Amino acid sequence: MDPSSPNPSVHQEIERKYDVDESLTLPDLTGVAGVAAVRPRGVVRLEAVYYDTADHRLAQARVILRRRTGGGDEGWHIKRPASEGLTELRWPLTPGLPAPALEELAGLTAGEPLTPLARISTLRDATELLAGPGATRGNDGRVLAEVADDRVRAEDLRRGGVRSWREWEVELGDAAPPTEQGRLALLDEIETHVLASGARHAAHVAKIARALRG
Repeated sequence: MDPSSPNPSVHQEIERKYDVDESLTLPDLTGVAGVAAVRPRGVVRLEAVYYDTADHRLAQARVILRRRTGGGDEGWHIKRPASEGLTELRWPLTPGLPAPALEELAGLTAGEPLTPLARISTLRDATELLAGPGATRGNDGRVLAEVADDRVRAEDLRRGGVRSWREWEVELGDAAPPTEQGRLALLDEIETHVLASGARHAAHVAKIARALRG
């Protein structure tokens, strides 16, 4: 994709997060309805720098801007609240923020510069939950959800301080149910297994929130 293109790729992000202790092991999720198999994706390192204005105008609008390297979706990301989850706009990786992305945020920043806010490093061990024969036609073998076991190190670039933690992140995939009710049911069932293993509902909805607030 051309970084100068005004049209980013668009991804709908529907996920849940859980705080976990170091001793926990991801539960067997093959018992979740519709899951035929699990597929380990291996470990990747993700490095992200988050940006905002000096007076946190993006955060006030519940918008996130980051530049991430590593993984299959590295690049510039803008996340905005949606009726269900978040809408993520993606531009390819470039040294500076692509002009179309800057224009996307112009109504919020009002010309104020965007400067580094936090740096978050994540060691991610991801597992995919694959749909079985009973899935929607054409989805057999595709990804219902991805469960990421994240070990996170976050640095507050403005006030100083470093925090580390571990969390599990469950994000729906392309083969997730086509209705909101179905998606909620899938997330709820996965959550039943996750909580039974000892995980807890995350205290923060996003890594950047935990990085800055502790």
